[in-house]
Amino acid sequence: MEVAEEARENSCLEIRSSSLTVDHSLSLPEMTPHIIVLCKDLFDKWSKLDNSQFLVETVSGGITNLLLKVGVREENGNIVNMTVRLYGPNTEYVINRERELQAIRYLSAAGFGAKLLGVFGNGMVQSFINARTLTPSDMRKPKLIAEIAKELRRFHHVEIPGSKEPQLWNDIFKFFQKASTLAFDNNEKQRKYETISFEKVQTELVELKELTSHLDAPVVFAHNDLLSGNLMLNDDEEKLYFIDFEYGSYNYRGFDIGNHFNEYAGYDCDYNLYPNKDEQYHFFRHYLEPEKPHEVSDEDLEALYTETSTYMLASHLYWALWALIQAKMSPIDFDYLGYFFLRYNEYEKQKENCFSLAQSYLSRSRIG
Repeated sequence: MEVAEEARENSCLEIRSSSLTVDHSLSLPEMTPHIIVLCKDLFDKWSKLDNSQFLVETVSGGITNLLLKVGVREENGNIVNMTVRLYGPNTEYVINRERELQAIRYLSAAGFGAKLLGVFGNGMVQSFINARTLTPSDMRKPKLIAEIAKELRRFHHVEIPGSKEPQLWNDIFKFFQKASTLAFDNNEKQRKYETISFEKVQTELVELKELTSHLDAPVVFAHNDLLSGNLMLNDDEEKLYFIDFEYGSYNYRGFDIGNHFNEYAGYDCDYNLYPNKDEQYHFFRHYLEPEKPHEVSDEDLEALYTETSTYMLASHLYWALWALIQAKMSPIDFDYLGYFFLRYNEYEKQKENCFSLAQSYLSRSRIG
């Protein structure tokens, strides 16, 4: 596959590194001098520039990272823009940074996301993407559905060296181990936490893992977090970008697609916005046959619909358990505990239909 070969050829480009770290909790004015020192340490050609030639702005403060835009006016008057990403505190509990850094070199080389320019003690520097972040409502526009599907197919063909073992159940059970043994100092949080039956959650995990094992879903290198905030669009060039690969791993195709569909619900988790069957089939056609979408067979559409619907359930459990760990570890002001219940309750609501769909499909397949 062409995209895999291109990634292999370009991935060995040297990435600059620095041992410096930047305190995530500083205000922007306090942080700016540290960011400038970091840039000078990483890029020798700017080491003699006056600090006034650097402009540092906040792009966004996500629920796991802080993104900064750094503009540098070089001696010839040329302005270079970059993005500095500071990892959120305690995110190592839920993110494998070593895995992320290995993957990002190959993904960047294959044309996905921003170009990786350098790494440092608690973050990375990337090229600046001149594009806007999508909104959840953007993702359901038919033209963008088709573009996202085509790009995801291309993403799934990038080859990352190392083990190709799917990480979904490894990650979920690691999350479960951490999430089921927490204690909160806040009494109200502890009271809510104690209403969770982890015995029941574990039973759900085991049952779902068993069911999905019969679906023979292809294993691909998956993004695993394809929400609207990780999709960018340059409207003038009509160019779509996938960004932020920190949860990327080898995984089941259906999980990546089902997880993406869950994100149609947006930040308010309105799961009435989950794509209907026609919208999903539109996505599947362009994913399976980008050049000939209308030639996809009914059998292939049904198979991917079943696979995606079943792994969509795993997405709810994955992020529900993730949220519990964040509720304990993250200093960011976000109702992670409430988010657990939103995701877990939606899992329970959808479980019967999705299990029936998968079991019916598998029984017909065996008969056929």
